[in-house]
Amino acid sequence: MIRRFTILLSIGLLLVLSACGGTSSNTNDATSQNETADAGITAKEELIITAANYSFDQKTYHLKKGVPVKIIFKNESGNHGILIPELNLRLDGKDASRVIVPDEAGTFEMTCAIMCGSGHSGMSAQVIVE
Repeated sequence: MIRRFTILLSIGLLLVLSACGGTSSNTNDATSQNETADAGITAKEELIITAANYSFDQKTYHLKKGVPVKIIFKNESGNHGILIPELNLRLDGKDASRVIVPDEAGTFEMTCAIMCGSGHSGMSAQVIVE
């Protein structure tokens, strides 16, 4: 009985740890699809957001209201994404970039869009639209 419980516990632990252990390949196909979808908007600025295990490369990101910006998501380690509901933005390894036009000033919470393991709940940053 104890042996069976230990085996099940080990398998569960491996599944949780493997969620952040995968790699993401940001292919040109994903970028091409996003550029095609946003073909009507020409970006005037570019913002690169990089994620690693349980953190983004910055705590705050700044955008200008009304200025089209191409947001590019790069994943250095683990399996992550970004989600900013107020800006209608979700990016991950499959859809790695998108052009948006922030039309409302404010401070918005950006979180990891993919359950990535034990540090997932603390993986956040702020996007400030001025």
